[in-house]
Amino acid sequence: MVQDEINEIIQLQRCGYGYKKIAQITGLPVNGVKTYCRRHPLAQGKAADATVCKRCGKVVTQNPHRKQKLFCSDSCRMAWWNAHPGRVKRKAYYTFTCASCGRAFESYGNPNRKFCSRACYYQYRAKEAR
Repeated sequence: MVQDEINEIIQLQRCGYGYKKIAQITGLPVNGVKTYCRRHPLAQGKAADATVCKRCGKVVTQNPHRKQKLFCSDSCRMAWWNAHPGRVKRKAYYTFTCASCGRAFESYGNPNRKFCSRACYYQYRAKEAR
């Protein structure tokens, strides 16, 4: 392997490409790329199993003994999830009837809600005070 090919492998891996894609781009065998990347994990300035931010592509620094991070910052995380609302797996939807107005409403994450809005809550409290 020539130094130019090694530099190209390192650059492509920093961009987040996998072994197969790097092999396609460089024209090298997949096993050669894989072997080099596994034997030289610090050559690219990060661990071999480090992740890349899903939104901006920056290297995400992982904390040992913690859950794996997928984003480099909170702003990237929130922007990505706001741009991909269909990928959210929401399982905790609850259906209730408002104690004030009697309308049915849906709530996410809180199984103890009684009112559909703050306005209904205030209206209910005002009725109780009389």
